[in-house]
Amino acid sequence: MNQPDTHSRHYSSVDRLIVRIQQHFSPQTAPTTPSPAEEFQDEPLTPAEQRHSAGLMRVNHAGEVAAQGLYIGQAATARADSTADLLRQAGRDELDHLRWCQERLTELSAKPSALTPLWHGGAVAIGMLNGLGGDRWSLGFVAETEQQVEKHLSSHLPRLPASDHRSRAIIERMIDDEAGHRMSANAAGGRALPWPMKVAMRLSAKVMTTTAYRL
Repeated sequence: MNQPDTHSRHYSSVDRLIVRIQQHFSPQTAPTTPSPAEEFQDEPLTPAEQRHSAGLMRVNHAGEVAAQGLYIGQAATARADSTADLLRQAGRDELDHLRWCQERLTELSAKPSALTPLWHGGAVAIGMLNGLGGDRWSLGFVAETEQQVEKHLSSHLPRLPASDHRSRAIIERMIDDEAGHRMSANAAGGRALPWPMKVAMRLSAKVMTTTAYRL
């Protein structure tokens, strides 16, 4: 007797949202891809340098928490399977980033942002709202988000202590991956967002990054 093909089952938006949230909070802790930091020795940092590196990596961790939320919300409301698949693949990459940042924070004797639940919950809601605007809008939101993230991460590189090679390796790899997500979203038909939306995204990101550096 043939077993039912569970992959062919139709899932509602709510079903997909629940599945993605369960995957995000699964007990698995090891990244799918090893951290780029493993290629470098952990060089000694002064207390001030360690606090500064920890602040930057806490910001990056918060950004990856938000990215997970956005992709969960957008994948849950995607209309085409191809769009949902693209979002899920990007989400898997972002989950690697999230865990790399968490590992680096632990090495720096620091903790993630105390507002992590807020970043995640708010991002899920924003992701769902953008997904409801249609796949082209949702993909355009991905492309614009990743472009802004690339610029943000690039601005961290000159601010890192010169001897913090492990954090630098993580950020450089994240920049490459974000660029790949941006290009994939554009190639899949993402539409350019209006400039007021881009400005609003930059302002909201500024609030999060400024707050996460300290909290």
